[in-house]
Amino acid sequence: MNDAPLSGLYRPSLALLTDLYQLTMAYGYWKNNLHEREAVFHLYFRKAPFEGGYAVAAGLALAVDYLETLRFSDDDITYLAGLTGSKGTRLFPDEFLAYLRALKFTCDVDAIAEGTVVFGNEPLVRVQGPLLQAQLVETALLTLVNFQTLIATKSARVRDAAGPTDSVLEFGLRRAQGPDGGLGASRAAYLGGADATSNVLAGQRYGIPVRGTHAHSWVMTFTDEKDAFRAYADAFPDDSVFLVDTYDTLDGVRHAIEVALEMRQHGHELSGIRLDSGDLAYLSKEARKLLDAAGFEDVRIVASNDLEENLILNLRQQGARIDTWGVGTQLVTAYNQAALGGVYKLAALRTEDGQGWDFTIKLSEQQAKTSIPGILQVRRYLGDGGQPRADMIYNVAAPEALPPSPTIIDPAEATRRRPVHPNAPFLDLLAPVLRQGRLVQPLPTLAESRTHARQEVNSLDPSIRRYLNPHVYPVGLEQSLHEFRTQLMLAKRPVRPA
Repeated sequence: MNDAPLSGLYRPSLALLTDLYQLTMAYGYWKNNLHEREAVFHLYFRKAPFEGGYAVAAGLALAVDYLETLRFSDDDITYLAGLTGSKGTRLFPDEFLAYLRALKFTCDVDAIAEGTVVFGNEPLVRVQGPLLQAQLVETALLTLVNFQTLIATKSARVRDAAGPTDSVLEFGLRRAQGPDGGLGASRAAYLGGADATSNVLAGQRYGIPVRGTHAHSWVMTFTDEKDAFRAYADAFPDDSVFLVDTYDTLDGVRHAIEVALEMRQHGHELSGIRLDSGDLAYLSKEARKLLDAAGFEDVRIVASNDLEENLILNLRQQGARIDTWGVGTQLVTAYNQAALGGVYKLAALRTEDGQGWDFTIKLSEQQAKTSIPGILQVRRYLGDGGQPRADMIYNVAAPEALPPSPTIIDPAEATRRRPVHPNAPFLDLLAPVLRQGRLVQPLPTLAESRTHARQEVNSLDPSIRRYLNPHVYPVGLEQSLHEFRTQLMLAKRPVRPA
């Protein structure tokens, strides 16, 4: 079983999982003899999704699998050879295609571990190496990391809402954006905190526990609801969860109890009932009363029906007696936010003499969209209990050393400054993953990343985790990086007469 089986699902090549302009730029770099010039790119997002206070980094294992297996196959080259421009001439000459055919990924990659809580403007992935290669992988890295991080974050929020003892099941495959979206969402949802999935392929590929009940069609197949429950119990005597709302929910609960009593006489116990419609708070409380009165205190109540974190939290506040939350459409489609919006920006180029760096910046009419130059690292300062207190983005290639007591400056508001105590404990979050395209050490398993994610989210202050108007976690630039960025912005922006 492979923890990151992209290359096993999509044979023989993912080299064309890209936008055309990555290939046209690659040809332009090659034609102008810039393709081997060393470059540094960063992948980051600007704002946490769902109007929340944090995100959960995810997708690194898939990205590494893609990078390690990146090759242009004969079929890829044949396809590219047939592409033509507006005048009907070929886009790519044979010499360039021969270069692509022999290409192997040899960049260095540093990244923040999957499951780590992250915030806006922080590089999740840093790619350093030949310009053509680092540019070429932009689209694939974005599609992998953006979606995985988005769904893992949604799942972490659902997990938070359900509380530490209730189970969360991901039930979304039938509503996902196709097989790719469904499989990727199941992986990310598990990483973010879901306990199991209904997606059997995800169970096979990623080792995620699989769970399921039955549909209304099962009950409708039989002339009597009790007969349907009996037949299901006969098939799965120790793993039966009855869907009780096909006709009348509370009558369905009573019928489930009757069958559960019969099961008990044969040495088996009903595992649970499922509610899929109606007033879930009221129905779950009434169902709990009926089950407990009949001696079935351990029978779990599973709820589904367009659940998401805010509704789950509301139901719990109403005293709903739900033990297991089946979350589908809202989770796997990130229903209230279609995309994370991560970007991939060039931040440094080797000087022509190869001795130093030219740091690059992308300007914008919007301050928030101006990129950060340098070879960036994220330093997380910790409280006495190890909880995150503030993050500082700094340039590891800056000529000056970091001061013993640095100042963190908000990139969107320079008047917001936070000095750091000289003895404050810290972690540098971007760690080596690939060197010359080869894995430095084995990545954590999906289960290990899931455990890490839970620990990370739990370490955040509750004010940052809340859903409505969360507290803003402090993230900023180290002072000398802020000053250099400001100087570069002024140097690059044209001065127009009034």
